[in-house]
Amino acid sequence: MQSVRIWLGSALVLCVAGTAAAQDLYVYPAKNQTDEQMGRDKEECHDWAVKQTGVDPAKLAAEASTQQQKSGGMGGAAGGAGMGAARGAMSGDAAGGAVQGIGIGRLLHAVRARRQMEEQQDAAAQAQQQRQTLLGRYDRAYGACLTGRGYTVQ
Repeated sequence: MQSVRIWLGSALVLCVAGTAAAQDLYVYPAKNQTDEQMGRDKEECHDWAVKQTGVDPAKLAAEASTQQQKSGGMGGAAGGAGMGAARGAMSGDAAGGAVQGIGIGRLLHAVRARRQMEEQQDAAAQAQQQRQTLLGRYDRAYGACLTGRGYTVQ
């Protein structure tokens, strides 16, 4: 349970970090543009960057936060007990087989759970890398638009 909490915490940090990339740009009005003009330019450049790249940071962040993890499969002690009882019945000791099956089922469940957790972490890391790449494209387009309108972008 604790490893699941750690993984969920890591996923939350990754999602938040991914949404912050587009907000790390600093824009300076190099030609004395007013705050009102800068707001309009930022909005228009955002729309242009989305059209050019196909990346909308707000939608990307929403998609990242709504991804659901799949879990499934019968396992654990109950599944192991059933298999163990069936094997034990064949040899004449269903109860002994069930007891052994419980232990084996728990072990198999733990192995599967760990493997699933590692696969989910790998998938989350790959998704994070893809989001960072997409946000980088958006940032370049957004910065190019603002630079073309007379702003210094860092």
